[in-house]
Amino acid sequence: MTPQTRNLTRPIDKFAAAAAKCSKEGTAYGKCILADYNNVHLEKCGAEFMKLRECFMVSLSPDMHEYH
Repeated sequence: MTPQTRNLTRPIDKFAAAAAKCSKEGTAYGKCILADYNNVHLEKCGAEFMKLRECFMVSLSPDMHEYH
């Protein structure tokens, strides 16, 4: 293993760190889905999902250049 590869963070680790930072938004989205889980559709809980997505994007933003 070279020194460069030892310092790389796996994508799943980055995702887990972002999820930990977005627990409030994740909880709100989960509660919204759970409130009527038999009627889940594409637009259901859209506002909550967008808040969760935005939180993830902000949490991951320093690393986004690695994926583009």
